Amino acid sequence: MTFALVALCMVTGLTAQRPTGSNQGDTPANAGVTTSTGSSDPKLAPFNIPFNPDATVTSEHEATIKGVRVPYKATVGTMPVWDKDGKIEAGVFFTYYERTDVKDKTTRPLLISFNGGPGTAALWMQIGYTGPRILNVDDEGYPVQPYGMKDNPHSILDIADVVYVDPVNTGFSRPISKDIPTTRFFGVRADVQYLAEWINTFVTRMNRWASPKYLIGESYGTTRVSGLALELQNAHWMFLNGVILVSPTTLGIERSSREAAALRLPYYAATAWYHKKLPADLQKKDLTDMLPEVEAFTMNELIPAINKGWLLDDAKRKEIAAKMARYSGINEKVILQNNLDVSTSLFWKELLRDQGFTVGRLDSRYKGIDKKDAGESPDYNSELLSWEHSFTPAINMYLREELKYKTDRRYYVFGPVNPWDRTNDRTGDNLRTAMAENPFLHVLVQSGYYDGACDYFNAQYNLWQMDPSGRLKDRMSWEGYRSGHMMYLRKEDLEKSNDNLRKFIKKSIPKPGTPAKY
Repeated sequence: MTFALVALCMVTGLTAQRPTGSNQGDTPANAGVTTSTGSSDPKLAPFNIPFNPDATVTSEHEATIKGVRVPYKATVGTMPVWDKDGKIEAGVFFTYYERTDVKDKTTRPLLISFNGGPGTAALWMQIGYTGPRILNVDDEGYPVQPYGMKDNPHSILDIADVVYVDPVNTGFSRPISKDIPTTRFFGVRADVQYLAEWINTFVTRMNRWASPKYLIGESYGTTRVSGLALELQNAHWMFLNGVILVSPTTLGIERSSREAAALRLPYYAATAWYHKKLPADLQKKDLTDMLPEVEAFTMNELIPAINKGWLLDDAKRKEIAAKMARYSGINEKVILQNNLDVSTSLFWKELLRDQGFTVGRLDSRYKGIDKKDAGESPDYNSELLSWEHSFTPAINMYLREELKYKTDRRYYVFGPVNPWDRTNDRTGDNLRTAMAENPFLHVLVQSGYYDGACDYFNAQYNLWQMDPSGRLKDRMSWEGYRSGHMMYLRKEDLEKSNDNLRKFIKKSIPKPGTPAKY
């Protein structure tokens, strides 16, 4: 979700939620019985609290989902990460929901869920999207008091069991010792490798090898699950039926700085439309009727124009700037001053500057108020602070009170995971390779039109570049929602997105006896 971001995730593919720069230099927090964070961040205060890396608690529950009463068991706790010598390096915290009136698990789908950051826990999708209990927010996703939880009438637990996984130094997950090198966990490849080992352990302990398996990741979690698809397949002989990418990063798929500048424009147009900043002829159209015009201009005119640099003559430059102004709601003069490259931070500051507001990074429906109207970027991320306001009390109440997980350890909504090794990110290509090798593997992408960190048009661009020949496109699909990074916080999209997950899961399970071949 800045859920989950260091830089613009659709430009760099680095992060998907909170900027982690404030944690740089932090040591692993609560790593062992007698260690502490060494961090100056008051949210990461030092504690010397015992940590058991292999302990769970189980409770029985019921929820009404799609009008049907669904009994389920919740298992919450930690499971070990093993090193190559069979020694425990860390305990990974998880919450596992199993429907209890389904006895035969061989055909029951298992969904393995991650969030992003890369240093954020799985709470966002757990109590915001697919889990059987969700937090109290209003119909558009804004916090309400009193804080609390309620049944999720759209949870996918009716058709699939789900495990929500917190990587090391998120949630209650920790290394067992300060002597464990952080390079074991904190990096694109390290993250994928140890989590694949952990998934193997989980699937074995829970007797789920026969089940159709799915990975779902949000934000940086999409980088994570894209890499895991191939790692599980090649290193653990575990083959998936589906990978779901919610608000995806760039997945290591290269864009030049010029392409990145151009590809942002459709998101700008969607945001400007929402805030009624477009010309009347565009504003009167529905969002999805207006956007194709902007997308065509972006691909056919804007990318070539920006690539020309000073070879673009003044008249053509002005023509392009005028069209960008028409589609973005930003003054043509500002666009020319920035050489046709308006950064997202400037856009969030500029669009509603005349009204005294900024717009949110992860969801540009949200407004913020800065100390000064002047400047080139907002003072804070208005949407993220709103989400933290509602999620943080709820997850602490839920795990400790309803699911009975008792600990004095601090739950890290965002934990210290820097420095994060971002080299060798080829996760988009990893996912394509996994699909090519496994004819059963399908991919679904879900995006919010108002997400400015991992924007919808870059998510589509990922698919085009992952599979330039189009040979795999029949197993790839994309969906857009009229909300932001966490599109499921909007009541209408919560129902729609969960229903689409159901359809995807059912579609990607082959009929009995179907061979995996081309």
